[in-house]
Amino acid sequence: MDKAVGYSQRGFTLIEILLATTLLALGLALAFATLRASTATVERGEAIAARSERMRAVDGFLRRRLASAAPIAFAIDEDSGRMVRFIGEPERIRFVADLPNYLGRGGPHLHDLAVLDAGDGARLAVSFAMVASGTTIEDRQARPPETLVPDLAQARFRYRGLGEDGLLGEWTDSWEQVDTLPLQVSVELASRSGGSWPPLVVMLPQRMGGVVP
Repeated sequence: MDKAVGYSQRGFTLIEILLATTLLALGLALAFATLRASTATVERGEAIAARSERMRAVDGFLRRRLASAAPIAFAIDEDSGRMVRFIGEPERIRFVADLPNYLGRGGPHLHDLAVLDAGDGARLAVSFAMVASGTTIEDRQARPPETLVPDLAQARFRYRGLGEDGLLGEWTDSWEQVDTLPLQVSVELASRSGGSWPPLVVMLPQRMGGVVP
């Protein structure tokens, strides 16, 4: 009877303690690895969601702004004397559209959408300037260009109008008919973090063929 009591009250051996400590360490390591993997998965999911949300926001902004383009002159071509209503280049677009109140004072404003590179990487940005009587009014207190895509990897703007046969013409990298609006504008973007974006094709309004009397 005394031997049984003595045996039941003996402590853990060193080997048992080391084994228990090892198992505990392995369990903690597994739990930490699982937590870290879960955190990384959540962070990746949040990053993907943020990129997708930004894509949708920029896509919607460009679609609405281009679709609201108006054949309003903002300058005069010095060589030809033509009124300039739309300038389309491979990495820059300029046109006039009414500015929503949440962006400024409202009314017709020149929209200047361009690829900018200040040495820290390219970005897609847009700036606005008021237009009146066929000229662009410079504002000394104008805000700097608003960044749309901060980590731009590639941008390509293309333009399409009607051919001489009255049918849709071919896509071109530049729009030469500055006194009229193109029929369609294509925007292809790619960012360093999100890769290629879904292509965007916008139909522009053709008020009186893009010419204002």
